[in-house]
Amino acid sequence: MNQRQIEVFRAVMIYGSITRAAEMLRVSQPAVSRLIADLESDLGFQLFVRSGGRAQPTPEAASLKEEADRFFIGLDRVEAAAREIRDLRRGHIRLATMPAVSFAIAPRIVSAFTKTNESVKVTMDVHTSPRIIDLLAAGQFDLGLAQLPETRPDIEILATYRLACVCAVPTAHPLAGKTEISIEDLAGEPLVALSHHTLASRHLAQSFLAADIRRDIKVESQPSYAACALVAEGVGLAIVDPLTADFFGRERLAVAAFVPETPFDIRLMRPAGVPVSRLTEVFAEQAMNRFAEHPLVTQIT
Repeated sequence: MNQRQIEVFRAVMIYGSITRAAEMLRVSQPAVSRLIADLESDLGFQLFVRSGGRAQPTPEAASLKEEADRFFIGLDRVEAAAREIRDLRRGHIRLATMPAVSFAIAPRIVSAFTKTNESVKVTMDVHTSPRIIDLLAAGQFDLGLAQLPETRPDIEILATYRLACVCAVPTAHPLAGKTEISIEDLAGEPLVALSHHTLASRHLAQSFLAADIRRDIKVESQPSYAACALVAEGVGLAIVDPLTADFFGRERLAVAAFVPETPFDIRLMRPAGVPVSRLTEVFAEQAMNRFAEHPLVTQIT
């Protein structure tokens, strides 16, 4: 018994005659008759009683058709799934994003994508950059938005985006009215510093060392939104990424450009050396377009 025999059998059951089934299957009547005869031989019982040009199904045929229907419904589902995959209407995108990108850019990317791909499931998890790198390398996510201090053979960088860090100041602070705050302005000021293992913290440590200014660090915190919350409570000033500072709003924080310019780089990445779905490629392209539209972002690779 094979699939072609079952297909022909089901067609005869549906259309009530071998002639009509042959027409619908676009094969000859003898071919249909032969396939039915072969199927009956394989099964060991009669499926149809031929009379007056019609094929009257036996009770055994009626029972077999129930199973044949289930078989072809399964095939129909497989075909429907294949069409949905082909048309990018089925699948799962797994995105890992660092906190700074999770407030605005990543939600906008996901929102735009889901509007045009309504049946696609999207998972967006927020982790620290080191955790994202490890999860990507392990294949737990399709794409990641994070900082990467150095290249790794198991991570493929799709694009790198640069922002300039800003200085977040309590709204009642004397520096709150400035549009630009220099490193010299921070001499003697209480600071909320990002954790020492972050890239921004490393850049800032070098800048303060070069300016020969000692930092008065009251609190070390990670990630940037925790630092901004501490600034809003008057604990001190913080140099953070502009995305997080913007999310807090000017009613809670005063924000000024920081000099010397301190880069805050975000990389769009995926696991290296593994097959990539067409759906992931489309999502990555839309993500790059969204970054390109952002006024604070400059693409450097």
